Amino acid sequence: MANNIEIKELLDAGVHFGHLTRRWDPNMAPYIYMERNGIHIINLYKTAAKIEESSEALKKIAASGRKILFVATKKQAKDIVADKAAKANMPYITERWPGGMLTNFVTIRKAVKKMQTIDRMKQDGRFDTLSKKEKLQMNRLREKLEKNLGSIADMTRLPGALFVVDIKREHIAIKEAQKLNIPIFAMVDTNSDPRQVDYLIPSNDDASKSIDKIVGYVSDAIIEGLGERKAGKDAQAEGKDEVAPKKAKAPKTEKATPAPEEKAAPAAPVEKAEPAKVETAASEEEE
Repeated sequence: MANNIEIKELLDAGVHFGHLTRRWDPNMAPYIYMERNGIHIINLYKTAAKIEESSEALKKIAASGRKILFVATKKQAKDIVADKAAKANMPYITERWPGGMLTNFVTIRKAVKKMQTIDRMKQDGRFDTLSKKEKLQMNRLREKLEKNLGSIADMTRLPGALFVVDIKREHIAIKEAQKLNIPIFAMVDTNSDPRQVDYLIPSNDDASKSIDKIVGYVSDAIIEGLGERKAGKDAQAEGKDEVAPKKAKAPKTEKATPAPEEKAAPAAPVEKAEPAKVETAASEEEE
């Protein structure tokens, strides 16, 4: 993955631009290269190393079959994140973060099921039996749920990780993930505290080009992990097909072995011992 990360590409995308020096967070000092015209410049070599680290971890999570939830509600990141997450077949939140999305996941799932129930009503004809007012209310509810939760309809359990753009803006999502010990991956700018996340990528989280570049690397790693999972499943299925006939023949060979006959051999000494008992009986009769 590291070989695919070009420093020049990161530079052209403006990944190195941080915030004004007066707005910086001192904990980001290890990732700042210098100051220029009152703006902090991020060290892109450290950014590339963190992209590689985060990508490897996300690839493993994707290969294990768990979902990675993308969170980006800021205007310049919405469309980019929605597009990249959809390509990787992962859930995403680009509208307002629903309170209790993670900590009260059962309630969120009920809302998603309500949306699916309305869809089933339309398919089986029950929707047509409703009054005009009820139909209007149902449609409005369906549109609202689709807007806020449509992108997580396939997420039937808590995600294996979160990928966040701008941790200051998505602080509620960060806190919920921390409570549940869900790993947090994030683009962290110079005005944010990197200690809040498990895997940080020091980068400009305001420019659309920068977001597109970083999220692109991340989604590619997830797609690669999903590909490895699929290849592993295919190989496992082929292996089962090859092993199945051998297992069927195994019981026949066990039955053919003469093991039970060998165990019966010690019965011979018992037969020799019987005459001795007869002789003793005869001697008793003579007496």
